[in-house]
Amino acid sequence: MNKVILCEHPLLQDALALMRDRNTPPARFREAMESAGVVLGLEALKDVKTLSEQVHTPLKPASVRRMAQPLVLVSILRAGLGLLPGLQRLCPAARIGHIGLYRDEKTLNPVRYYVRLPKELPESVVLLLDPMLATGGSASEAVRILKTDGAKDIRLITLLSSKTGLRRVHEEHPDVRIHTAAVDSTLNKHGYIVPGLGDAGDRLYTL
Repeated sequence: MNKVILCEHPLLQDALALMRDRNTPPARFREAMESAGVVLGLEALKDVKTLSEQVHTPLKPASVRRMAQPLVLVSILRAGLGLLPGLQRLCPAARIGHIGLYRDEKTLNPVRYYVRLPKELPESVVLLLDPMLATGGSASEAVRILKTDGAKDIRLITLLSSKTGLRRVHEEHPDVRIHTAAVDSTLNKHGYIVPGLGDAGDRLYTL
């Protein structure tokens, strides 16, 4: 899986350790996920195309480089919202989209209930935000939706991945690059990553 990039930055791993701890309250959990989003975003965007320009500083002209590709941030509701604030601070000019999917508890298949995406997908670098890549069903379906709307450069940002989820996304969308902080080996019978960090959506907002 040469499209899987494991980010081991100490700040990211520290934030992940905090999120794994069951005693971390929602406010601290949200802060940690926001910080994780910044680090993962920096990693995912380090090869974005740039162009050369010249600006005038208070002293003299200077050669600079500016981003040459528009950015779109797409969160998979609801847990993906936890990664969004950090990435918005990192990329304030990025357009925002949302994809609403929930997992059927019996089949574990994704069920779509909401899609709202910017029109600039074809020419943009698209960061798809999904903190937990468990079975891979929701992420794979979200990628399919993005491609249907014209997205060509899609990069999946996730905190925790399972081997099963990585394999599914890789098999169904081999062109999509996946940036993750850790890979856990096991899924339980309910499709949750083990040891994981629990239900990311619940821990962000309710527990």
